[in-house]
Amino acid sequence: MNRHRPPLDIAGVRRDLVGPGRALRSIEVVDSTGSTNADLLARHGAGEDIDGAALIAEHQSAGRGRNGRRWSTPARSQIALSLGVGAAGLAPAGWGWLPLLTGVAVIDAVAATTGIKAGLKWPNDILVGERKLGGILAEVAAPDPVIVVGLGLNVSLEASEIDDVAPDQQATSLLILGSTMTDRSALLGAILAEWTARIDRWRASGGVDHSLLDDYRRRSVTLGTRVRAELPGGREIIGVATDLDELGQLKIDTGTQAVSVAAGDITHLRPAD
Repeated sequence: MNRHRPPLDIAGVRRDLVGPGRALRSIEVVDSTGSTNADLLARHGAGEDIDGAALIAEHQSAGRGRNGRRWSTPARSQIALSLGVGAAGLAPAGWGWLPLLTGVAVIDAVAATTGIKAGLKWPNDILVGERKLGGILAEVAAPDPVIVVGLGLNVSLEASEIDDVAPDQQATSLLILGSTMTDRSALLGAILAEWTARIDRWRASGGVDHSLLDDYRRRSVTLGTRVRAELPGGREIIGVATDLDELGQLKIDTGTQAVSVAAGDITHLRPAD
């Protein structure tokens, strides 16, 4: 079994991507924490300016997913990252693009560094086939217009460790998928380089980046698929996912009406379902 999991080396990433006037103003690595998202939100609540802050944990014991789901992975087997994004001057209508933008940046960086081509399941899953390679969660830090975007990407997780991490999900990792490139430092640098370029374009567009919309469509594994959307309040919609609108909402054709979904759990359905 491969247990060689070296610590992150971010000196080069700091040199290349961090500085005044840039999307990233600081990068911090902690040995262990419950949730990097929760930590950045708490810092914001205590009065710290988290715009441009990147917080990475070598071990995250209580990672957060949608609907309060919790997960944990072995130390140094994953990239567990949270990013603070100031949205002052940008309409809230554009904030929904942040997790989608992050997904595009991550799968492009993974493809460039490992050759593994992943897809995006709306709104926040990174899939290879039906297996989940990673997930993204965006949370608004009230009352100021600051969004915290969290990423969990499985790098060197082994097949024997899957049940302990996510027994209710079909998780996978770059190692399980056959990648010989599991250098988390190199992956982190590639992800942050893609992400900062995307963020700069998103801000320059005022929050509605039409090129991002086209890029997301090409990387989506949800569009064109029959889906079930479980919505807040217990409602359920079944239909074909046809497109995204300019707010990043998923358009579903039920056969009798077209519905735009802003949030919810999406299940890809097989023809017999």
